[in-house]
Amino acid sequence: MDDRLYAFLKYTAIALGLLWLGWTAYDGLFAQREPGDNAYLAGNRAFKDGAYERALAAYEDALATDAGHLHALRGKARALMQLGRDEAALAAYDRAIGRAPAFGPAYANRGILNDRMGRHRQALADYERALELEPELAQGPGWLTRFLRNQPEKPPTIAERAAYLRTELAKPEDERLLRLKEADNAQKPYEM
Repeated sequence: MDDRLYAFLKYTAIALGLLWLGWTAYDGLFAQREPGDNAYLAGNRAFKDGAYERALAAYEDALATDAGHLHALRGKARALMQLGRDEAALAAYDRAIGRAPAFGPAYANRGILNDRMGRHRQALADYERALELEPELAQGPGWLTRFLRNQPEKPPTIAERAAYLRTELAKPEDERLLRLKEADNAQKPYEM
């Protein structure tokens, strides 16, 4: 290996290591946290690991510390949805949307939940509202998000699902195909 290339790689590795240590020190010692933030962040880590019960407990801890913690409420709704507690998840999404009605991902996630529950017209309305508020949701998760989720195939987006529902709901009821259980359950909620 060329000595200049070796030196470049060595100093780049050292610089990146120092940046990481600096960020870790800042985040652990100096970053300002609101009440409930640490429990909320623990919930997010558990959610990403697929430990939905543990995530739910952490989100509830955050809400016990700060009942107005909107991010923890949204996280609780996502965890409940992943655990199959649909009615409780729907109530949590309704509360979160009531508190921040201009946040598109909450509508997208409530649409996914309504879709899973067989409430396709409500799902379509939620998808359309989400896309109206945040048109970039039509692109779906980017390559980095899919990489971090170990999801090599790009999943259908809410825009594609909304178009499909529109088409199917226009058909006579006996000709509609609105659910493919495996595909519907594989759809992951948007992280907020």
